[in-house]
Amino acid sequence: MKSIFDQKTVLITGGTGSFGQRFVHRILHDYPEVKKIIIFSRDELKQYEMANHPDFKDDNGRLRFFIGDVRDLQRLKMAFEEVDYVVHAAALKQVTIAEYNPFECIKTNILGAQNIIEASLGSSVQKVVALSTDKAVSPINLYGATKLCSDKLFIAANNIKGRRNIAYTVVRYGNVFGSRGSVVPFFDRLKQQSAEFFPITDERMTRFNILLSEGIDLVLQALHKTVQGGIFVPKIPSFHVKDLAAAIAPDMPTKIVGIRPGEKLHEEMIPKADAHSTYDFDSFYMIYPFDAGETLSLEGCGVGRKVKEQFQYASDTNEDWLSVDDLRVIYQRYVERIR
Repeated sequence: MKSIFDQKTVLITGGTGSFGQRFVHRILHDYPEVKKIIIFSRDELKQYEMANHPDFKDDNGRLRFFIGDVRDLQRLKMAFEEVDYVVHAAALKQVTIAEYNPFECIKTNILGAQNIIEASLGSSVQKVVALSTDKAVSPINLYGATKLCSDKLFIAANNIKGRRNIAYTVVRYGNVFGSRGSVVPFFDRLKQQSAEFFPITDERMTRFNILLSEGIDLVLQALHKTVQGGIFVPKIPSFHVKDLAAAIAPDMPTKIVGIRPGEKLHEEMIPKADAHSTYDFDSFYMIYPFDAGETLSLEGCGVGRKVKEQFQYASDTNEDWLSVDDLRVIYQRYVERIR
């Protein structure tokens, strides 16, 4: 059966990151009919290591590595030649680093998004899927604010494409379990070092959780569907941070250290203000910027129904929760993969 990747070229910005590597691995092994996969990033060492890793061995020569920065519009234009699909994963993601380096965060996350759009409008690209974050909702830190702006740019790009055959879509999800820079490898490192305690910002703190494989599934779903300007939001579970600590090292004490500047007690993925344009599908929500009435029919997605007024999708009011046992199982799988 013919797939959407049949003789197509896919480019991933930030392709050497946690998401990028797993996404490339999935495409490489599950879609042998893909014509070319381009890894676009600015770190030559990571590209070298990725190119020589056995997981990315490809006798068909489908992998291409492009050194470049999303801040460089001309380099993007060169990289986008004969590209069919773009997955935009490049970003500066660390909250505290963004607070201390705001200009750099803006250049990458906002101006970089603008460059992706401008480069794609002058190319043969048919679909652009941009990765977002729960921190883009009602942001209280610079990183979240830049990602909100990025989301708005990609959604608005559907209004300026003219007659070009291109669609821009955003995929928004929560914390990826075990991703670099997240709390899981931090806690795991403290455990390996036999630290005196786990620092917990607040006992009430909750977060959304998604596995990297599930995030990839969502991006693939967005690529398969022809959606103009929607934001995909998956239905995923929440967890208490204190439960995560208990799952990783049940005998290690915890110490409350207080919420850091720019950090939320709970995260949102859909605010009440977007309830009027949010539709409930089987496995995800869609924030759709155009007036579609009470139901929204999307090719390949079925029919979604508008959520109730004042609907909010937040980590503390979520109906789906991970227990300590659930988190322990996920953590063990994470350990087996990285050890």
